[in-house]
Amino acid sequence: MAYLLGSLFLSPDLDLWGSRATRRWGILRFLWRPYSFLFRHRGLSHHPVLGPLSRFLYLGIWLALLGLLLWGLGFSLPRFPLSWLLPALVGLWLPQLFHILLDRLRVVRGRG
Repeated sequence: MAYLLGSLFLSPDLDLWGSRATRRWGILRFLWRPYSFLFRHRGLSHHPVLGPLSRFLYLGIWLALLGLLLWGLGFSLPRFPLSWLLPALVGLWLPQLFHILLDRLRVVRGRG
């Protein structure tokens, strides 16, 4: 599941406002507008480690704000087992790494 989410919704191309990855967010695509202003395409967002980390932190900030809002309204928040963390992070990170590697191969071959 994490691999699928990483492939479809956390692509390095979220730094492009009109990208397919951004459009997949539907009405929530506005959340990625500030991200597209912060990172230029194929810059830091396409770094194998810092790129995914920037998206995880960026999305984490939005989720924390949502969690605070819901908690403030009296909702209880779900808890997930810590044992899920490593497999989830690997599943989210791998498709992004493949995307970055394929982009670099295209640039090297003259298609970028």
